Formats: sequence, structure tokens, C-alpha cells
Amino acid sequence: MDKLTDAEAASPSLSLFAALSYGAASMAMVFINKAVLMEYSHSMTLLTMQQLATALLIHFGRRMGYTRSRGLEMSTAKKLLPVSLFYNANVAFALASLKGVNIPMYIAIKRLTPLAVLIAGFFSGKGKPSMQVILSVILTAGGVVIAALGDFSFDLFGYSLALTSVFFQTMYLVLVEKSGAEDGLSSIEIMFYNSFLSLPFLLFLIIATGEFPNSFSLLLVKSKSIHFLVILILSFVMGIALNFTMFLCTIVNSALTTTIVGVLKGVGSTTLGFVLLGGVQVHGLNVTGLVINTAGGVWYSYAKYQQRKSKVPKRVSDVETYHK
Repeated sequence: MDKLTDAEAASPSLSLFAALSYGAASMAMVFINKAVLMEYSHSMTLLTMQQLATALLIHFGRRMGYTRSRGLEMSTAKKLLPVSLFYNANVAFALASLKGVNIPMYIAIKRLTPLAVLIAGFFSGKGKPSMQVILSVILTAGGVVIAALGDFSFDLFGYSLALTSVFFQTMYLVLVEKSGAEDGLSSIEIMFYNSFLSLPFLLFLIIATGEFPNSFSLLLVKSKSIHFLVILILSFVMGIALNFTMFLCTIVNSALTTTIVGVLKGVGSTTLGFVLLGGVQVHGLNVTGLVINTAGGVWYSYAKYQQRKSKVPKRVSDVETYHK
């Protein structure tokens, strides 16, 4: 994919495609990663392989002429290093939390990302959000607390990992939008830099945490199963698709739009999470909290939509104040 132009960025069809494709890829990735981790618990090794697959695909795609994205430039790499670090911290903590948190609760916790984005914007001088936005965020957070009280499989460590992931997700979303707008980078170029810069950090982690070399030995044994091999390959493919659509949505739309899409796709993921892959014991408080959390997420999305509709019809990024 070539570098995004202003005309492409303003295209309604491209904006819609970016949002829908990110939502679909994000929903699928949660279930695929959960399925892999149920059989293969080495989350850092899994993330390392996903990033290596992404970097190699883009590199050879460029060499074979399938994309005209620019090659590696050290000056750009230095600027994007914080993006890469926050991205990998987010995914690493998210993957680790999935080992101890069921999918409905994981999604409920991740719905707190808009709250974190708003707080980051407030401290950056964006001002006070509307009352509807404030109330919807409070409703979303309240739903998480109620759902947690009724979670039979409550895992404090897993919850802590998921909440830490929310913080890192907020930071990288804002930084990705800033990088894409200021440096004119396409989503594929940001993907390549992100994957390339991730590898030394991830290799250090899998050695420091003791995953290597046992994780690779186990992987070879597990790969003899066709079922495991299929979901592993799917995790690589969907990892690439998720990275691309996430960066594309953030650049074409905004960091806040990306979090809103994440909230909306969570409605379907929460429902499916009760019936797929297991690990969920139903409790009245848990279900009530998840319904409240989902309602807050939908209300928040509606409030942001109304807020943007009432503005002057000009494409202004939700985090444009970061560039001023």
C-alpha cells in the first residue's frame, strides 16, 4: 500500500473500510489467541513469531515490488521506537492476561481504553469532555466493577495485566496517530518499523523470562497436531491483518475512533465469549455488570458520534491538539 495522501485520508469509504476491517480483525484475534494459549502458554514466544512473520512479509513484499513503501531509515526508526515499545507492552500484557481472564471480562476491562484516552487528552490540554461522554465512561467503568464482583474465575494477577495493557494501548494509539500525521507514514510502513524494532526487545524478553529454548521445543512437538498448526498459522495471519487495520484506522480516522470501534466489536465478542472456548461460569452479578459495561460502551460511541456530527464538517483528528 502506498503512502496515504490527504485525499485518501479524507475518503469516507476508506474511513469506513478501515473501521470495519479493524473491528472484524480485532474480534477474531481475541478468540484465535485465546485458542492458541489454551494449548501453548508461551505468550512472549507467540508474539515474537507474529512480529517476525509481519516483518518478513513486508520486507519481501517490498523487494518483490508488491508495495512501494520506503525502506528502513534510522531517523524514522528513532522516532517510532516509543510506538513500538508501547505497542509490544500492550500486546504482551494483553496476551498474558488472556491466560487467566475469560474473554467477556477481558473485553470489559479493555473497554476502559476510551476512559484512558480521554484522561490523556484532558492532561494534554484538550479540555473537559461533554456530560454524555463523562456519564457513559462512568457507566462503563462501573460495569467492570460489578462484573468483577460476580466473576467466579476472578484472577487478580490477570486483571492487573489487562489493566496495564489498557494503559499501554492508550499510549501507543496516541503516538501512532501522531507519527502517521507528522511523518506521512503509511500503515504498512508503521507496521514494518513496529515489527522490526520489536524483535530485539522481544528476543531479550523470551530469554530473560526463561521461555527460550523450552518454548521452541514445545512448539515443535505441538506443531505435529494439524489442529494446533492451523490455529497457529491463523494467529500469524490475523496478527498481520490486525496490525495493518489498526494502524490504518488510527491514521485515517483517529485514536479515539479506533477505541470506539474496539468498544463496539466488543459487544459481539462478549456474547460469543460465553459460548466459545469455555472458561466462563455464569453469575447474575457478572452478567449484569457486562450488560452495564456494554451499554456504557455503546452510549459512549453514540455520544462521540453526536459530538463529531455537531462540529464544522471538516476532518479534524480527535488528537490534533497533540500536533499544535
